[in-house]
Amino acid sequence: MVTPFLFNGINLDKSIIMIWLGGGPPTIDMWDLKPNTKEGGPFSPIATKGDFEICEHLPLLANLGDSFSLIRTMSTREADHERGSYYVHTGFKPSPTIEHPSLGSIIAHELGGKRNLDIPSFFSISTNSFGGGYLGSGVNPLVVSSDGKITNMGGLVSNKRVEMLSMIESRFISTNRGELPTDHSKLYDKALRLNTSPKMAALDTSLEPKQVSSAYGPSAFGRSVLMARRLLQQGVPFVEVGFGGWDLHQSTHETLSNKLPELDKVISTLILDLKRLDLWNNTGIIMMGEFGRTPKINSDLGRDHWAGNWTSFVSGGLFKGGIAIGKTSANGMEIEEGNKYSSEDLIATTCQALGIDTKTNYTSKRGRPMNIVNGGKIINEILG
Repeated sequence: MVTPFLFNGINLDKSIIMIWLGGGPPTIDMWDLKPNTKEGGPFSPIATKGDFEICEHLPLLANLGDSFSLIRTMSTREADHERGSYYVHTGFKPSPTIEHPSLGSIIAHELGGKRNLDIPSFFSISTNSFGGGYLGSGVNPLVVSSDGKITNMGGLVSNKRVEMLSMIESRFISTNRGELPTDHSKLYDKALRLNTSPKMAALDTSLEPKQVSSAYGPSAFGRSVLMARRLLQQGVPFVEVGFGGWDLHQSTHETLSNKLPELDKVISTLILDLKRLDLWNNTGIIMMGEFGRTPKINSDLGRDHWAGNWTSFVSGGLFKGGIAIGKTSANGMEIEEGNKYSSEDLIATTCQALGIDTKTNYTSKRGRPMNIVNGGKIINEILG
């Protein structure tokens, strides 16, 4: 277990940044290329400092190949955007009878309360993410835009209004009217804490030295990832950052030629920045979408939804770097070597890396016992 350390007097422990590539990124064109095949597309692979090759449009990350690993045998079977996103975030398939907590909410529930934070333990930047499910709204993400504006609390309210509302709600809650009044009260308690906490300055990336902010770049994605790093410095255990636009049914490679350089710049800067600030050993980075895309290129020069096998990127000191797990066939259609890994497995592995007991059981609102990771197995290859 990594010993907690101090940053500007703040006691920091292990944390996760999830980079959410919403829409289903074509990982066959990014992390698991198939050159010289009709399925492979126009991009060429380049060598890295790891034991694998990646896309030519990711040269900065290639130079940091020993700082991340690739799980090339992810297999999730949910090829619908909404169902796939839910499954990858929670480790459970959607159910009409129960709403499961997301990985971010599980981490907020397990670790947030131990850190004495006066700000939320789960932030979602430039994406709505998924919330606490049966764990309650107290571990829902606080959603903010790339310019640091809070988008899911209707704006912060004045202290006088909170005090008046608190008195009214306390009386109403005492009459046992169910969960909604209690959750509503918690929301306004959170608003009061946010109004007064100096830690919320983490959302203001203009406070960073110009050299640092320039390295991340002026894009919304760059600002969002810089904001995530600043939140980790305040002790927040889970931050999700959205970078959408990956539903590439048309002109896949033309679009990637523009998107991949931005991804390359921002994520390589994050890796170097975490190391510069001595945050590396206590941080994990997970980058993925809800599925991959077909090896077959369609008539619109795009790729369609494909959950059968795709690649997830992991980085940070909590995970081992420089390796590619598993191997897909020459045409990318099948897993040829190694185990198939599911969303449950990646969630279990992340919990293990954070020191969260994967045998933990929760109880749903209907009294049903629920395993924290849905029985997922540990991906031992990426744990140092």
